[in-house]
Amino acid sequence: MATAYSDIFDLFMTLVDDYRLVALYQSNVATFETYVQSWLIFAIVDFQDICDQDLTDRNDTTRTFNIDLTDENKVILSELMVKYWLNKEVQDKLQMNLTITDSDFKHYAESQNYREKNAALQVLIENTSQRLLSYEYKKTDWTTIFEP
Repeated sequence: MATAYSDIFDLFMTLVDDYRLVALYQSNVATFETYVQSWLIFAIVDFQDICDQDLTDRNDTTRTFNIDLTDENKVILSELMVKYWLNKEVQDKLQMNLTITDSDFKHYAESQNYREKNAALQVLIENTSQRLLSYEYKKTDWTTIFEP
């Protein structure tokens, strides 16, 4: 049984609240999937070295893995996608231009907006790194560590 990328995209969308992505999904699912697929590729690269399943066994054209991914692996991929989505949000200069009329407040609000997004990204990076580390420890065969 194959796992469709859309399974992971659905999990990803439950973790983010982005009206632009929702609007894109509602207007054209194929365009939405093409857009978010790049974040999945980044997530795969982050995860493939420690994953207990072969994440390279996939078909990007049909947007499916040729294997049945475990729920845990789907969740990890979706969380890693969130990391790359939030990184894009932090780097989006247009998002920093808030539409507030008072210029002093506007500069403060833009700066505060950036700081809050960046802080959220740092927490997310730390959390995903911890999840990957825990995953790897759980999958390690500790009985062979001390063998000569």
